[in-house]
Amino acid sequence: MFAQTRLPTLLPRLCALAPSLAMSSATGTVTIQQPLNYRAGARVQPADGGQVEEVYEPATGRVLCKLPCSGEKEVDLAVQSAKAAFKIWSQMSGMERCRVMLEAARIIREQREEIATMETINNGKSIFEARVDIDISWQCLEYYAGLAGSLAGEHIQLPGGCFGYTRREPLGVCVGIGAWNYPFQIACWKAGPALACGNAMVFKPSPFTPVSVVRLAEIFTEAGVPKGLFNVVQGGAATGQFLCHHPDVAKISFTGSVPTGMKIMEMAAKGIKPVTLELGGKSPLIIFSDCSLENAVNGALMANFLTQGEVCCNGTRVFVERKILDTFTKEVVKRTQKIKIGDPLLEDTRMGALINRPHLNRVQGFIKQAKEQGAEVLCGGDLYVPDDPKLKNGYYMRPCVLGNCKDDMTCVKEEIFGPVMSILPFDTEEEVLERANATKYGLAGGVFTRDIQKAHRVVAALKAGMCFINNYNGSPVELPFGGYKSSGFGRENGRAAIEYYSQLKTVCVEMGDVESVF
Repeated sequence: MFAQTRLPTLLPRLCALAPSLAMSSATGTVTIQQPLNYRAGARVQPADGGQVEEVYEPATGRVLCKLPCSGEKEVDLAVQSAKAAFKIWSQMSGMERCRVMLEAARIIREQREEIATMETINNGKSIFEARVDIDISWQCLEYYAGLAGSLAGEHIQLPGGCFGYTRREPLGVCVGIGAWNYPFQIACWKAGPALACGNAMVFKPSPFTPVSVVRLAEIFTEAGVPKGLFNVVQGGAATGQFLCHHPDVAKISFTGSVPTGMKIMEMAAKGIKPVTLELGGKSPLIIFSDCSLENAVNGALMANFLTQGEVCCNGTRVFVERKILDTFTKEVVKRTQKIKIGDPLLEDTRMGALINRPHLNRVQGFIKQAKEQGAEVLCGGDLYVPDDPKLKNGYYMRPCVLGNCKDDMTCVKEEIFGPVMSILPFDTEEEVLERANATKYGLAGGVFTRDIQKAHRVVAALKAGMCFINNYNGSPVELPFGGYKSSGFGRENGRAAIEYYSQLKTVCVEMGDVESVF
């Protein structure tokens, strides 16, 4: 098995790549020793702060490290370092930036296994999924490297031989604030378009998952970016506030909850800073009776149980046409009960541990409330204790399927952010669309049907930014990603992201003398 045969040979390489990691012989995992802030091309301890947070390993419940939070002085040092690097990077050609970003992508691809292992240890997701996250990460950098050399304005012919042109210019120092469910991948999603456009970035990961993004900062330095171009500050809400209020920050991109997104938008407004907000969701997945049942079941599992259900765009409201409700539900329950839970570093594990104990308790609270409101637990929902004694204090639960759900139940209205699927019957297309859109969220939606006209008609009517037809939760970096309504605005990925990390300058050229009206 992976943890028994591969890990002992892998971790020495992992520790050599990231000196902050050291083998823990008692558990076969790691502890964090060196600083997790990154400034001006090196790991550093924060210059100020004071508050210290404990960082846990979800699989075991062990404390990985004590994390010093960055104060106002450290944030300022990181921003000033990025500002200095921006002066160099922004003057490089797109092709020069392209070559550096391609090298960063190459290093990530080469170190895929080590980075994925690091991500699994700190996040709790299966190594199987973590590898996919790392692949998406280097693909993101490759994609934006390809765009960097093609960024351009346009020439506009005006009357009388005059003309105008536009210049696409970088913003300056951008702030990225990441979430704990995809730490490394989210950092790449934000850094890719930012760096391609000529910006610098100061990134703050979630204090729950501070480890892997520091490796990304080191990789950028190894690839040849000016020192300070991508800095990392660690901390919680206070650190985020210092970043948002800093006068030299030109733009903020945030991934996380709706309440925090609202606060960031309010802080950014005081400095007239543009923001990209990728927030929560309670997305509908619509299963029509003419679907391929096996494919729809696979889609429902993908829409609910990736990363222990801790995915913002998950299709957790599964609307099933009544004709196939019983058949679909029976098959989903059977497949859900077979999901292998346990040590996330084992190759056959498909569901690891939730991020921490408070979040596990919160998800359990939603299930308890669902039962009180009349929902039926068809499978799972209870805590899971693996046989391996070192995992007994980990944050595991069995994936849950809820039946007999109603639209007004809390489990159907609120984002649970855990492995909990709610199944709801429907009778007509018109009815299900009205119910699917009856939410404050608008991040994603999906439909399964063999009728392609119906599929396109339904996704056109869904009030959601990312829609899937006969699949769910794919994340190709070529496609823009973002939401409607309370799920945020702005877009990550695709060419669309370039618009949010650059600004347009217009130049008007007069070829003759100016005719004055005075």
